[in-house]
Amino acid sequence: MERQIPKNVRQIGNVSDTPKIYVEDYVDTFFTQLCEKAVETPIGAFLVGDLVQCEEEEYVYIYGAIQMHDLKLSGTEYVLDENAWKAAYEDCKQYFDDGEMLGWFVARPGAVFQVDSSTVKLHKKSFPKENTIFILKDSVEREEMYFVHKCNDLMEVGGHYTYYEKNPCMQNYMISTRKKNGVCPSETVEDRAAKDFRSIVRARGEQQSQKRTSHLMHAVSACLVLFVIAMGVVTMSNYDKMKSVKSAIDGIEAAAEPEEKEEAIQETSGNVTAAIENEQEVTETQPQETESVEGQKEDGISDVAGGDDLNHESVKMQGENGGDGIYVVESGDTLAMISKKMYGDLSHTDAISKMNGLSDGNLIYVGQKLLLP
Repeated sequence: MERQIPKNVRQIGNVSDTPKIYVEDYVDTFFTQLCEKAVETPIGAFLVGDLVQCEEEEYVYIYGAIQMHDLKLSGTEYVLDENAWKAAYEDCKQYFDDGEMLGWFVARPGAVFQVDSSTVKLHKKSFPKENTIFILKDSVEREEMYFVHKCNDLMEVGGHYTYYEKNPCMQNYMISTRKKNGVCPSETVEDRAAKDFRSIVRARGEQQSQKRTSHLMHAVSACLVLFVIAMGVVTMSNYDKMKSVKSAIDGIEAAAEPEEKEEAIQETSGNVTAAIENEQEVTETQPQETESVEGQKEDGISDVAGGDDLNHESVKMQGENGGDGIYVVESGDTLAMISKKMYGDLSHTDAISKMNGLSDGNLIYVGQKLLLP
């Protein structure tokens, strides 16, 4: 079956070059984790994916990455020995049955975004196909550059796409290697950045609480206004009807004979009494209905005000989001809120940040997939 172009994507850089490069979000997260480890020496990974030719356009889909067991440097040259290749083939067979290794990734501090002849030679020997990929990333500055094997050289490309879809192969690989990457749920980092982040989270929580209270008071005020208006309408209706009855009595008094006047007045008075009793019943019934509407609106408002809590509880009970070790960021989420949802407190905030290689915990977005410790 022909692979479909992903719809849920994020463009990074200028993507006018060919081939079009698509990197799955789990793989991009894994690159960030490798950068955390590449403090003094370079760390590499093999890229797993597909090369696709569609009409006149060429595409490269990278949906997996396998960490190199040993990336060596001989002077300025990279060295991949047989043990590194053997371990990579075993991991690829275990986690990515149909995957093809179509390039490599290197994270190193102070990377110079140029490829020398030895790097080109190693790439051509290891990945001779056209459109295979080499990714070089500075582990400190987190800047990166993509190179494509074409025209018998490694040529720089201006940008790529990050796409989002179910990727159980990479997910399982990342979970199995989380201990190797040094991520432990019990780790805490008491630094200035963490404290500042907690302060920001608390401030945002207070702002959201104030907004909910303001919305609730506004809705209650609106309901009271509606109730007063309804009562006014009922009162005006009763007043008009009483005026009509009075006009009828005056007409009867003027037209009736003296001997019939008393009888007519008594009969009319009985009708007036019945009309007033009926109006009182209507008046008593209408406020109850208004109160019912008011109660429904207040209930609805309460539902809206507490909607976030109900949604979070529903997700937690169903186990759909985060139950498999991966949490998909929702609207309004922060790392502290995710820690509170999944663990009941804020103690795992730093572990989630470190697990996903986040240098700034505020830079998460809706739809992003986070690996839970």
